[in-house]
Amino acid sequence: MSNIIPLSTIDHIFTGVGSYPIEFIFKYKGYLNQDILKISLEKATKYFPIISSKLVKLSDESYGFELSPAGIVFEVVHSDIPFEVNDKKYIYINHVETLEGNPLAKFRITHTPKGSVLGVSISHSIADGFSYFHFLSSWAKIANDNQFFPPIHKRNLLISDPDPDHYDVSQAGVLSGSGLFLDKKRTIIAKEDLKWMSRIFTTEELNDLHTHAQKECDTRLSFNDIVTAQLSKEFLLKWDMPEGPESFYISCPVDFRRLWDGFPKTYFGNAVVLTTTSIEYQDLQKISLAELALNIRSNVKKVDEIYIEQSIKTLSTLQSQKKRKIFERIHVMHPRSGLLVTNLSRLPVHEIEFNAGPPTAYSILTQTVRGAVILPHNQGLEVRVCCPID
Repeated sequence: MSNIIPLSTIDHIFTGVGSYPIEFIFKYKGYLNQDILKISLEKATKYFPIISSKLVKLSDESYGFELSPAGIVFEVVHSDIPFEVNDKKYIYINHVETLEGNPLAKFRITHTPKGSVLGVSISHSIADGFSYFHFLSSWAKIANDNQFFPPIHKRNLLISDPDPDHYDVSQAGVLSGSGLFLDKKRTIIAKEDLKWMSRIFTTEELNDLHTHAQKECDTRLSFNDIVTAQLSKEFLLKWDMPEGPESFYISCPVDFRRLWDGFPKTYFGNAVVLTTTSIEYQDLQKISLAELALNIRSNVKKVDEIYIEQSIKTLSTLQSQKKRKIFERIHVMHPRSGLLVTNLSRLPVHEIEFNAGPPTAYSILTQTVRGAVILPHNQGLEVRVCCPID
């Protein structure tokens, strides 16, 4: 493998000012053996070399991953405050910034009076949610001398030639072609200006919402459709009251590993496209949960090989014409009137098991403003929403 790996077109979305890494923390009842974790991490990066890399400029159009020992940070700290009573969870994370020359993965072990906390910040340009947990579970299996599914690194599969004659890269064209938003340059929002809200959907509540919505709809709806629709009605109307005809936008990332025939199922990188449902303010107030869920389902079902290739072509054409810095103006949700809902309800958290047993608690700290993440919960589903402070 070359020392420098070009980013795929999709990877570029998560670079530059205002990009965000994927961040989770995992609490353990016992104490993690830092030597075991460090040695096994070094072994894991032989299979996942891009984890240990820095972002470098290849040209005016593109970035690359420079494989380097300096591309990874591993540290051990101590805290006198138990995890359970500490409301400042960010202390468990060493935050990655996806800028030129910076390391793209940082790991922090915090030993507290009641066990260890593992904080993992990995640039989203390296991995989507599937790949993030593929790496973590593989790392844990390597530490325990267990077998794992090796990743496939073929970023060239997601690099396409531009086609300016057929792909519109105006603001409207980018939205219709990729589900993404070309808008003002992203800004950095301090964690102090954000708050996390948690919403538990019990199994009973989910079944009740699903049963009532399904009575109004012939198309089979998923729990994800229902939860996304419910969140949209609860949060979008709370956040925004736009004047005039401006619409709200509900964005959902779709993993296409199993939708694109022949595409590697263990591809390590970003294998997601965005689908976006728009609805005007007055319609969101009166639309039924079933109808909104059906609109979301209809847009998600549009994702096929043609949609995926169209999205990549649109972004490739944009990149060719406007160069790599244009991605600092790309938003995965509408920056003023949008909600991003990511379904991570099948996270293999129990597999992140080192010498201290499986995690007893975990939390997502990814700073996606106006972003909601659906997570597993012992009572049903938990939704964590990253909200702007009023």
